[in-house]
Amino acid sequence: MNKIKIIIADDHELFRNGLKELLIKHKDIQVVDCVGDGKEFLEAIKHTEDIDIALLDITMPNMDGFEVLNRIKNLNSNIKPIIISMHDDGIYIAKCAKNGAYSYLLKNTDQDELIKVVRIVHKGKKYFSPKISEKMINYMSEQTISQDILSKKETEVLELISMGLTNKEIASKLFVSKRTIETHRANILRKLEVKNTAELIKKATKIKLI
Repeated sequence: MNKIKIIIADDHELFRNGLKELLIKHKDIQVVDCVGDGKEFLEAIKHTEDIDIALLDITMPNMDGFEVLNRIKNLNSNIKPIIISMHDDGIYIAKCAKNGAYSYLLKNTDQDELIKVVRIVHKGKKYFSPKISEKMINYMSEQTISQDILSKKETEVLELISMGLTNKEIASKLFVSKRTIETHRANILRKLEVKNTAELIKKATKIKLI
């Protein structure tokens, strides 16, 4: 039997060792290495042949999971990455999917689901559960809506407002008149249907404009 060869990258030793013990109970799975951060992972795959799947955390020291995903494509395109994370935000899921993740699992995923996903991904198929897919789609929809609301210049002004700059300071930074910034600010408030800066920051954060 050709076993599914897996490498685990997670900075919590207890979690990665527990994951390893869970996986090796299955006769068709072999854990070839366990590492604690992104740099260790990249070094490991340079010296380990025939890895089928990488189980990656996002939040790791030295190099996070996002950067690891980007590097895998150049170092070993045969490796199929599966993210296992505590983060269930749409922005994390969408970013991982965009960067080549074959699946995205939460750390509270039950073991039957994990094994099922490992076997699906090993066959070259991507798998995102309905719940994870919904979060990703909702985030991407919000991004599309947000991008259509404000002009490029208004978005730039909004970012500076969120940093606490006054109209005068923003005008100086963008080399325009204070009156121009006042007009942009008024348009932003109108488009986002808010009355003041506090409401503006709250809503812009909610719909991920900033």
